[in-house]
Amino acid sequence: MIDRDGYRPNVGIIITNDRNQVFWGKRVRQHAWQFPQGGIQHGETPEQAMYRELREEVGLVPEHVRILGRTRDWMRYEVPKCWNKRESHGGYRGQKQIWFLLRLVGRDCDVCLRVSSHPEFDAWRWNDYWLDLDAVIEFKREVYTKALNELVRYLPAPVK
Repeated sequence: MIDRDGYRPNVGIIITNDRNQVFWGKRVRQHAWQFPQGGIQHGETPEQAMYRELREEVGLVPEHVRILGRTRDWMRYEVPKCWNKRESHGGYRGQKQIWFLLRLVGRDCDVCLRVSSHPEFDAWRWNDYWLDLDAVIEFKREVYTKALNELVRYLPAPVK
């Protein structure tokens, strides 16, 4: 489902722990780290898509997390033409995303990267909220920065 401007609706998910560190997943067979994200299917709300993607990519269910906040509007990024071979024929330009900030209220051992038969990640780690984005693929860095900046106001004080 691509909108008239060429963007596919998508959700981005920033999961935090009680020390306000963020979850980073390592893409399968790549040295690229990213937040969980995924497309919004026809008839889904952004929140429904977020919970589905959370389960598929990270193995967490609603009971494992609490929503702290979400971005007010869509945030967009363009995918370089060399990366979008499969969708380029339909006027695809990139993704428009609603970002969610979550708090993990479950345990680290609740994370399971092998729930899906096609896992997105083969490793994960906690990182500082304000981390160097060099490990993120270049065309996503700006939207990551915007999402982190908008959502930081929802972070509670870290547990010591």
